[in-house]
Amino acid sequence: QVQLVESGGGLVQPGGSLRLSCAASGSIFSLNFMGWYRQAPGKQRELVAGITSGSTTNYADSVKGRFTISRDNAKNTVYLQMNNLKPEDTAVYYCNAHVQVRGAVGASSYWGQGTQVTVSS
Repeated sequence: QVQLVESGGGLVQPGGSLRLSCAASGSIFSLNFMGWYRQAPGKQRELVAGITSGSTTNYADSVKGRFTISRDNAKNTVYLQMNNLKPEDTAVYYCNAHVQVRGAVGASSYWGQGTQVTVSS
């Protein structure tokens, strides 16, 4: 019913930048919270940044001042601008969205397929 398609991952040197995008499509009535999570090998998935439908944002302490989350409600798309990347940012990044599907009561959580970000020299 709802698909999240991510793009923008890749290999970048320390100090470099990447911009991730996640577009939601399908039978969407409303798109509420959208966020980016990441999971490094051997670690639990963690919230990196989130943004509400009213554009209130929150960030993990480890990325504050370096990452910026934004959304384009007309395009049902959320972005993550990542600057001054560090090797410890290496992980698979997942898009998450809380979506109310047309005809449904309440919202459900959906996940993208993940995109690899590798920070290495």
